[in-house]
Amino acid sequence: MAGIITLLTDFGTEDSYVGAMKGIILSLHPGVTIVDISHNVPPQDVTSGSFVLSHAAPFFPKGTVHMAVVDPGVGGKRKPILIETEKYFFVGPDNGIFDMALQREKVKQIILLTNKKYFLGYVSPTFHGRDKFAPVSAYLSLGVDPSLFGKRTQSINKLEFKQPPIHNGKITGQIIHIDRFGNLITNIDEGLLRRVFKNKAFQTEVGHIIIKKLVPSYAYAKDGDVACLIGGCGLLEIAVKNKSASKALMITRGTPVEVSARDKTL
Repeated sequence: MAGIITLLTDFGTEDSYVGAMKGIILSLHPGVTIVDISHNVPPQDVTSGSFVLSHAAPFFPKGTVHMAVVDPGVGGKRKPILIETEKYFFVGPDNGIFDMALQREKVKQIILLTNKKYFLGYVSPTFHGRDKFAPVSAYLSLGVDPSLFGKRTQSINKLEFKQPPIHNGKITGQIIHIDRFGNLITNIDEGLLRRVFKNKAFQTEVGHIIIKKLVPSYAYAKDGDVACLIGGCGLLEIAVKNKSASKALMITRGTPVEVSARDKTL
């Protein structure tokens, strides 16, 4: 039986961690396809991991098992979980890592992973990715019924992100992700911008910097220009052409962003 398992972690590739998990998966299901979404999530950065997963997971075929391990609470009170949606399975820690991806999914059931039959014989308190999540993912890809892995629960932990509020014609969002190029990605999507501003031009303020330039892609900005655009994720981004916007503007994740109308029409 073929299948697909994706991996997303903060493990990097310098150590043996990712290789060990792949070894477990392939030992149990030699024919499975393993796809690395990313192993370069910043260490312990659950929010960043959730963002990256949410913008990769929807492009995979139905039945894919998405395994994510950004797990600063490993060995503590946080629960190991399996989430079945109409299209996918998600396996990993219950710490909010799946929150953004699940906003696009219809959840069928949530299972607390308690059945040790589907774990390795020895479970390290510091490496659940190898000893719990990897074997569970492999068995799932083989067609094992999700209900056999443990008991159902009704709720999971979520990140503390809210939809951007609109007040007096202004959208107040925040920087939720900074990619490896230093682009500042907000939680304000293109649909919201169209609903609020329709055919009117708008400006974006971040860190006391007002940006009036909106370009269709990076190529339309000049070197060193600060500009806004709608990125590949469908979200409003702030970029500095051929530079890191985060470093150039000294902006970090969580910085408020305000978008307001301009007098000039598009």
